[in-house]
Amino acid sequence: MSRWLLALHSSSETLGLAVCDAENPAGGTRILSRSMGRQLTNGLISAVEELLPRAEWASIGRLAVSTGPGGFTGTRLTVVMARTLAQQLGCPLHGESSFALMAPRLSVALSASQALEPFSIVQILPRRGRVAGRYRLLSGSIPVEELERPRLLSEDEDPSPALSMELDVASDVLHLLQRCCHWEQEAAPGPWELVLPIYPTSPVGPV
Repeated sequence: MSRWLLALHSSSETLGLAVCDAENPAGGTRILSRSMGRQLTNGLISAVEELLPRAEWASIGRLAVSTGPGGFTGTRLTVVMARTLAQQLGCPLHGESSFALMAPRLSVALSASQALEPFSIVQILPRRGRVAGRYRLLSGSIPVEELERPRLLSEDEDPSPALSMELDVASDVLHLLQRCCHWEQEAAPGPWELVLPIYPTSPVGPV
């Protein structure tokens, strides 16, 4: 019987899902990337079933989810679903910010000297300011370290060097699945209680 690793990413209008067999991650990875918008509320479960039939959910051995920042409803839905599955199945759950997932991909725009130093990823929010996280490239199986999780910047903050947030959900959910495979190989603990959505501009508390 397969033991599945499942990654979920819905910090934007696009839903990203990725799944693989823990025993053969390179041979059977499946990815779904689909623009959902407001349909995510009613379509999340059916989309997961499309990638991994419900009859196989009991064989999910480890989960990973993007915790944002992103759309309030979309981010919350996948985090709640991942937390619920992890709790009910008794399996590890890991959260990774959407900025941390894109950091290795965006870092190719840095110069050789800049790549050796911490850098920021910044998202401009219309009428709500700027959100930024701080990162550092690493070597080996962990490509990036999140030095500071995404937060709302004050008006006088000007992080440098800074890269603009750029979505590529299909690439980022695959990267999240690869991180999940690494955690599986390391037998890393993954307490579901610690995985919470990031809402930099919202007063709403944890789920």
